[in-house]
Amino acid sequence: MHNEPTTVADGAAVEITSADDNDTVVFATGPAGAIAAGIHEATVAPTEVIDTALWRITEQNRKTNAFSVIRTEQAKSEAAELEHRSDLEELPMAGVPVAVQHGIAVAGETTLAGSAATDPGSARYDDQVVRRLRAAGAVVVGLTSVSELGLWATTDGHGHITRNPWNPKRTAGGASGGAAAAVAAGLVPVALGSDGLGSVRVPAACCGVYGFKPGRHIVPNADDWSGMSENSVLATTVGDAALMLSVLAARPNLAEVDPPKRLHIALVVAPPLRFGRVDRHWITAARTAAAVAAAAGHRVELTTLPYGNAMAATLLRWLTAAVPAGNQLTNPERLQTRTRWHLALGELVLRLRLVRPAQIDRVEARLLEFFERYDVVITPTLAAAPPRARAFSARGWFANVLSGIHFSPFAAIWNLVGWPAASIPMGTHPRSNTPVAAQLAGPPGSEATLLRLSAQLEELRPWARTVH
Repeated sequence: MHNEPTTVADGAAVEITSADDNDTVVFATGPAGAIAAGIHEATVAPTEVIDTALWRITEQNRKTNAFSVIRTEQAKSEAAELEHRSDLEELPMAGVPVAVQHGIAVAGETTLAGSAATDPGSARYDDQVVRRLRAAGAVVVGLTSVSELGLWATTDGHGHITRNPWNPKRTAGGASGGAAAAVAAGLVPVALGSDGLGSVRVPAACCGVYGFKPGRHIVPNADDWSGMSENSVLATTVGDAALMLSVLAARPNLAEVDPPKRLHIALVVAPPLRFGRVDRHWITAARTAAAVAAAAGHRVELTTLPYGNAMAATLLRWLTAAVPAGNQLTNPERLQTRTRWHLALGELVLRLRLVRPAQIDRVEARLLEFFERYDVVITPTLAAAPPRARAFSARGWFANVLSGIHFSPFAAIWNLVGWPAASIPMGTHPRSNTPVAAQLAGPPGSEATLLRLSAQLEELRPWARTVH
């Protein structure tokens, strides 16, 4: 029997039997570590967890448009198969419902990447990171909405806008806005996204969840987006993010989040651009994270980051990042206007040979010198509250670029150099009623340090895991 996925359009719902067991509902919403522990101890069955997760997604997805595809029958079937395995106790993510950004290959599903211009055919194989999640016992319950080709700082398209669960009048961010919204709304405890120019950390900050981007070559990546994108994690807790990252990287030690050694931390609140402005509530988020770190015994120093020409170098690479994918589109005439302009400008940049390795070398040399003195840097994750939830896909290229630079200038430098970074919730913006967050970043190989520091900050200053 062939089971078709449920494609979500205009908030359409799928009928799934409601779960009445409150304990199962708690298990289905996580944390992921608690779900896996409950299944290991036979407190709850994988089918119960997945049925409840699917029910919640169906009931609530119309509020946010987080999911573009709900894998109803497939996920139920996979949970049933999992239930009969004799090695459940050995699977670190046994029965955990996981969302995957629409664009990362899941066998039998489309890889539309938020665009009507792409081939609607199904993927023949799972991406390597999806295979690793399945091998760890996770069940993919759906694919989440993404901006077209993953390019934009908000997630919307033809007839749909992905909304922030904390305030539906605001965007969930982009490009992994759907993944962040799904986690923040409590529909799944963890999600897999792709972080290019902050496109996991930015929506994580918008939606008040933890987002972690590993450094280059830590997690398998089929499309590195000119070296600037990494498969990344969104979660409601640092422990869940560390667990999932340990599976994706095949490094079990990354799941260990004991407090780090005493660190020398740089606090940076000045924006990368001289004319840029930072909302005081986002500055407060960074200062709060730094104060909590100082209270934990770390040495914190206010300073500036040597951004140099990082923004210009990033802009040039962002213009060219989607050109290879654009050249393979089956229906380019269906592209959004902003994306057509973007690809045309990218082709021009390539013809003029404006992208040069030396641009990154100069930025990285300054950062390496900076991190001779510091272990970690803390910045605001964003510079302003998330924009209004509008049809940015109908606006021009320049309007989208200005909006993105205005509210999310801090994240991209870590994509440019390929170093690890995370966004951690640090309160609520009083005017937008959406979360604020701090960004933690470090040099190559500092993934474990960032996770351990994040877990320490979470313990000392916990946040609401989900909206509900």
